[in-house]
Amino acid sequence: MSDAYDYFRAHAIAAARKARSLPRGRTKQKQRTVARIYHLLSKEAALGPNVQHLDDFRSARRLERQIGR
Repeated sequence: MSDAYDYFRAHAIAAARKARSLPRGRTKQKQRTVARIYHLLSKEAALGPNVQHLDDFRSARRLERQIGR
């Protein structure tokens, strides 16, 4: 396994746990979407190295920060 896979998977797990702790509503839906994005990125990273994942990861991190406000 690559480091990117482990990194994205850790973020996916953390995002999913955060979504579980949130009350029902729009914020929870957004957080679950972020978790799914991280999960998809981890699947793609497991297939092979690709620098394009970084742009997607940065976008997901930005969205997660906006949710946290």
